[in-house]
Amino acid sequence: MKDLPPESSSIWHQDESLECVSVIPEMPNTATFTFRAPSGALFDFRPGQFLTLELPVPGGAVHRTYTISSSPSRPRSISITVKAQKGSIGTRWMLDHLTPGTRLRVMGPAGLFTHTTVAAEKYLFISAGSGITPLMSMTTWMFDLGTEPDIVFVSCARRPSEIIFRQRLEHMASRVPGLDLHWVVEAPDRYAPWTGYRGQINQLMLGLMAPDYLEREVFCCGPDPFMQAVREALQGLGFDMDHYHQENFQAPVAVPADAPPIDDVVPDEDIRAEVTFALSGVTAKVAETDTILAAAKANGLNIPSGCTFGVCGTCKVRKTSGDVHMVHNGGISDEDITDGYILACCSNPIGPVTVEV
Repeated sequence: MKDLPPESSSIWHQDESLECVSVIPEMPNTATFTFRAPSGALFDFRPGQFLTLELPVPGGAVHRTYTISSSPSRPRSISITVKAQKGSIGTRWMLDHLTPGTRLRVMGPAGLFTHTTVAAEKYLFISAGSGITPLMSMTTWMFDLGTEPDIVFVSCARRPSEIIFRQRLEHMASRVPGLDLHWVVEAPDRYAPWTGYRGQINQLMLGLMAPDYLEREVFCCGPDPFMQAVREALQGLGFDMDHYHQENFQAPVAVPADAPPIDDVVPDEDIRAEVTFALSGVTAKVAETDTILAAAKANGLNIPSGCTFGVCGTCKVRKTSGDVHMVHNGGISDEDITDGYILACCSNPIGPVTVEV
């Protein structure tokens, strides 16, 4: 083939610019760019790491960081998959102007988000949008090793047509039983029936997708609110968060000191809270790990309830003061929450709380 680079056994170093050799549209505003080293040097990196590209946009070069979507098991080229968000400058330039033959200065690879430094037999990969890219690299790596992986792979998107790499992952899953795919979408595409999960990912979905989630090493990548929802769901299920790893796809980190602190509210059974049931004139001292519903029952009060895990919404009550930690499964609307309502079955009191019961 005339387009093969020179044979080389050397490893690419960032001193050498990379040449774009292909552009594959994935969906509107999203494409995969593949690069090769003109010298023929091979790429050595850990699946899940990222590159930093110097992009010659009008007005001056900008630097943008993108997770590698290809696998080091295919070392003759390296790919990134990018999605342009509203107001994007660098990624927009790539989609509009970066074509095969263009050479760019590229730094890296770098990054800590990789399964290769964690000893585990089972994995749970969870992503949203273009956060799927590092998990695609990890999955391809394990697929290429030839031994059967044990991966539950969950990807969330607005619509089925916006699930990046769907066809490639389904092809791999058709070859190895150990790759279990699950898609979650907010809404179906028009004229395309959808029989998979719909809505926001929650505890019920996680329990159905990966019943043995407690035994799995979890890797999560996506926007901050998405990852917080995943963390809260796992914490609510009793997952050991020492086995949870995350990367914000907009700001991957190269060293541990750069990682943003995770400051989630986690109810503590050793910390006492106070719940006042205003209409009943009852105040109860409870642990933070007790729910409002459990506190009411323990004090002889009745809050109508149904499923008791945040789906049916029967136990909705109005909170007039204080804070609760609520992890629900869709049984309450954003408007209800804005109006001060909580689900008593899945709300833990944090400090003094007053409800209309």
